[in-house]
Amino acid sequence: MTLLDLENVDVFHRDLQAVFGVSLTVAEGEAIAIIGANGAGKSTLLRAIIGLTPSRNGQITFAGENITRLHCSVVSRRGIAIVPEGRRLFSSLTVEENLQLAMSRARKGPWTLQSVYDLFPAMHEFRRHKASDISGGQQQMVAVSRALLTNPRLLLCDELSLGLAPKVISDIYACFAKIRASGVSIVLVEQDTVRARSASDRLYCLLKGKVTLEGKSSSVGHDEIRGAYFGGSHA
Repeated sequence: MTLLDLENVDVFHRDLQAVFGVSLTVAEGEAIAIIGANGAGKSTLLRAIIGLTPSRNGQITFAGENITRLHCSVVSRRGIAIVPEGRRLFSSLTVEENLQLAMSRARKGPWTLQSVYDLFPAMHEFRRHKASDISGGQQQMVAVSRALLTNPRLLLCDELSLGLAPKVISDIYACFAKIRASGVSIVLVEQDTVRARSASDRLYCLLKGKVTLEGKSSSVGHDEIRGAYFGGSHA
């Protein structure tokens, strides 16, 4: 069953168009990856899905409802959560206070404070620390947990690996199986094509705001990805 459906979506930053006629789908329980170079329009597309940057044309449907021009607060209550690029935690609050804020408007579901501590056991050890005093990798654990605590049906992840050590990235990605097992679908924006392929069922590649490749992650070859990522002349 289709959970998210984008049809010919255009997104603008003021008068500058950043996304051109993008169509994609996410099925219940599926993980898709959106890959592409910096500036390809990946993050802008996520912002359009959750209502932070409204699309100007096209339609976004979630669980059968047209959410194209709904405010982000309404979209969140429908069951979409985002792990934003840069984490954007409340730096003056402790880790647990950041998590408790997410719980204040949470939907009913399996994710609780205890379940996110079970997902990231190390997080329990620094739960009393201020968010500004922990490492980037630890902050990313908190950001993922904060999104899960809203009990979303769809989790949008924007550049989880950016600026983090490979070991930390691997630990975070290793949790995706448990997240999906709880019934959460995932849209993963990532520049690391190898990691994106391994963590997703299908992928879409964006180049200058347009889809240049889509297919099963296990079937798309490296040369196809390279050509779609950089343009046909590099294929």
